[in-house]
Amino acid sequence: MDKLRVIQWTTGKVGSLAMRGVLDDPRMELVGVYAWSDAKKGQDAGELCGRPEVGVKATNDIEELIALGADTVLYTPFEADLDQAIRLLETGHDVVSTNLFLNVGGIVGEVKDKLEAACQRGNSSLYITGISPGWINSVVTSLTAACRDVQYVGTTESADCSVYESVETWSFLGMGEPGGKTDELMQRAHDWLILFRDVVVRIGEALELEFDDIEFFCDYATAAETVDLGWFKMEKGTNAALNGGWYGKIGGKTVVEMRVIWYLTKKLAEGWEIDDDQHRLVIKGDPSMDVKLRYIPPEHWTNHDWDTMTAMPAVNALFQIKEARPGILGLRDVGLPHAPVGEWLKDRAN
Repeated sequence: MDKLRVIQWTTGKVGSLAMRGVLDDPRMELVGVYAWSDAKKGQDAGELCGRPEVGVKATNDIEELIALGADTVLYTPFEADLDQAIRLLETGHDVVSTNLFLNVGGIVGEVKDKLEAACQRGNSSLYITGISPGWINSVVTSLTAACRDVQYVGTTESADCSVYESVETWSFLGMGEPGGKTDELMQRAHDWLILFRDVVVRIGEALELEFDDIEFFCDYATAAETVDLGWFKMEKGTNAALNGGWYGKIGGKTVVEMRVIWYLTKKLAEGWEIDDDQHRLVIKGDPSMDVKLRYIPPEHWTNHDWDTMTAMPAVNALFQIKEARPGILGLRDVGLPHAPVGEWLKDRAN
């Protein structure tokens, strides 16, 4: 089998870990790296992701990268550039993205039409993934295969965010503000959690559902005592956790639900019971299911290494995207990605 020729597009938190994944996969060849900043231009890809030098230098010359004739672009920028994505797709590159293009309005309407047209011109595919939205949605959708009746599909993500040191993120989401919901805070929460609306949409598409409405919800809990994380402080009585997401409704009933519970402390005045399992997948039907997933990091992981779980579903889907139809892909077009376990074992044996 010929190696899949891959370009890594940006080398930030997720991008550097995705690049490690490509370098660690014997079926793939890293042939190019796009670096947004001039400071990274000319640096070796290995140096940029904590690996030995590999002889591939980063560049911000888009046409130089296109000329490499790669198969696939791993697209992991913090903000999407629609013109760049269109250029990559129309020149025949599959694009696998951990970015949902929200800064340009999301993959809906005119943006979707432009990207789909670029795919058709280039005979290429675009797939959006990560852990959620992404891989976990494929998992819960696949569980319905064991059912002869389904009335409800729900995904809950519980995350201890005290290790996510982003003052900007948590301030925007109202943490540390006086407790209580305001219209202005709900709008901020809505604007941030809009990315999880995509989960309801893609599960709905995969299960051939036509929603009457996709409804936003959000609630806050407050710190039972003053909590100082070292990088962020919440006084007693200020917001310290949120529980929000989206209901996909048909006939007034919730059929698909995506919920996130993000907390900076478990010491909450409202006494929320928070699961130690990061994902809970629930299906109500015949039979019903209640699946809990707990992710156990290796001892050497730091806080930043948790982004591995965003990067690897994209890396491990690359071959399936290569074989898929041209166009913007959904869950059923790709199925369940998997790691190259057999290849890894062969390499270790040698």
